[in-house]
Amino acid sequence: MTLTLEPPVLPITLTPQGVALVRGTRVPIDTLITAFAQGDTPEEMAQNFPTVSVADAYAVIAYYLQHQTAVDAYLAERRQRRAALQAQIEARLDSHSLRARLLARQTSA
Repeated sequence: MTLTLEPPVLPITLTPQGVALVRGTRVPIDTLITAFAQGDTPEEMAQNFPTVSVADAYAVIAYYLQHQTAVDAYLAERRQRRAALQAQIEARLDSHSLRARLLARQTSA
């Protein structure tokens, strides 16, 4: 039997907004890389995220380990965008008055 070597297909796609997802899922690679940093194995990742195969989890982690500087920069940019969006939402939302309205509604019901 002859072994044929084919280059692996990277299981990562980019959304139009620039978010890297595991191909065929809505799971961002951020999620798998965070799980990996916390000590999860690819098997545990696949168990926790049923749409992600074990092979794809291994491939994402392998890609991360081979391109750690670029992926870490991408992850830092994503954290900054999330923080900016959260600050923008919180600036528009007065949570104290919302809480007061909800409590008043609960009391009157």
